[in-house]
Amino acid sequence: MKKRLYLLVFSVLWLSNLSAIAQPGNKQQQLEQQRERILNDIKKINTLLFKTRGVKKTVLTEVEDINQRIKAQQNLIRVTNQQANLLTRKINENLTQISLLRDELQKLKEEYAAMVQKSYKSKSQQSRVLFLLSSEDFLQAYKRVQYMKQYANHRKKQGESIKTKTVLLQQLNTDLIAQRKNKDLLISENTVAKAKLKKERELQQTLIASLKKEESTFTKQIRTKQKKANQINGQIKKLIRDAIAAANKKAREEKSKTTTASTTKFALTPEAAAIAKDFKNNKGKLIWPVKQGLVINKYGTRQHPQFPNVTQTFHGVEIATNANAQARTVFNGKILQIQQLKNANKAVMIQHGDYITIYYNLATISVKKGDKVSTKDPIGTVFTHPVTKETVIKFMVYKNDTEMNPAHWVYKM
Repeated sequence: MKKRLYLLVFSVLWLSNLSAIAQPGNKQQQLEQQRERILNDIKKINTLLFKTRGVKKTVLTEVEDINQRIKAQQNLIRVTNQQANLLTRKINENLTQISLLRDELQKLKEEYAAMVQKSYKSKSQQSRVLFLLSSEDFLQAYKRVQYMKQYANHRKKQGESIKTKTVLLQQLNTDLIAQRKNKDLLISENTVAKAKLKKERELQQTLIASLKKEESTFTKQIRTKQKKANQINGQIKKLIRDAIAAANKKAREEKSKTTTASTTKFALTPEAAAIAKDFKNNKGKLIWPVKQGLVINKYGTRQHPQFPNVTQTFHGVEIATNANAQARTVFNGKILQIQQLKNANKAVMIQHGDYITIYYNLATISVKKGDKVSTKDPIGTVFTHPVTKETVIKFMVYKNDTEMNPAHWVYKM
C-alpha cells in the first residue's frame, strides 16, 4: 500500500513539473522570436543606414544612425541574457528531475530484485501445486490462484516501469547536454554583441563630443528642421480639412439633402462607413507602406537624445527603406488627394471611410485623384536624398483630422 502511495505521489509531482517545464519552453520560443526580429532589425540598419561607404553625412545624422544600431545591440543583449537565464533555470530543473528519477529507479530496481528472488525460491511447478493443494477449501484455492496472477502482473508492470524510467532518464540527460550547448552558444554570442556595443559607444561618444563643441549650431539646425516639419504638418491638416469639406459638399449636392458642412468630420455613406469599420477592425494588422523598412523615428514628442533642451515632435513615423522603393497602400481605399507640399516632396492621401493614410516624401506618383486602390497597390517611388543617399518615407494615419500613432495600426511596427 505504501509503495502504491509513493508511486502516486511521485507521478503527481512529475506531471506538475512537466507542466512547469512546458511554460518556460513557450517563453523560450517567444524570446527566440524576439531575438530573430532584433537580428533582422540590425541587418536592416546595416543595409539601409550604413549601405554606402564614403557617403557624406552630417555629424548629427551619423550620431542618430549609430544610435539606432546601439539600441538594437542593447535589445539583443537584453533578450539573449533572458534566454540564457531561462536556460539556466531549465537546466537546474532538469538536474532535479534527473536526481528524482535516479532515486525512483533505484527503488524500483531494489523492489524488482526482491520480487525476482522471491519468485525464484517458489518458481518450481511443484511448489505452486503444493501451495494450491494445501488450501483448506475451494474458495481459498481460488484466492491463491488470483494472488499468483496478480503477483505475476505486478512483477511485469515493475519491469515495464523500470524500462520507461530508464528511457526517460536517458532523454533528460540528452536534453541537458543540448541545453548546456545552447546556453554556451548564447553566452558566446552575447560576448560578441557586447564587444560590438562597446565599439559603437566609443565612436558615438567621439562624435557627441564634436557635437557639444558646436551645440548652439546643431540646436539651431534641429529647431529649424522641427519648424519645417510643423509647417508641413500644418499643410497636411489643411489639405485634410479641405478634402473633408469638399467631400461633404459633393455628398450634399448629390443627395440634394441638408447635411452638416463639417470641415473636421466626414459625412459617411453606408459604403464608406463599411470601409471605415473594416479599417478599424484591422487595427494592428495593416501591412507596412514599403516592402522592406526600418522605423528610424517613432510617432510622438520627446527630448532629443543628444540635446535634452530641444524637443522633437513626429506627427507620423519615418521609415528608412531601399533606393527606388515603391510606396504601397496599406489598405483598400480611394485616392483622396495628391499634393506637392511647399518646400517638401510629394504626398498621397488615401481615404478609408473616415480614416486617412498619408504617404509623404515621394519622388514620383503612379496614381491619380479618385482612383480606387487595394492593399499592396503601388502608388509611387520614395525620394532618395542626393547627399546622404538615405531613402525615407514619412507615413501618417488620421481619423478625420485627428492624427494617430501609426505603430498602433501597422503590424509589428
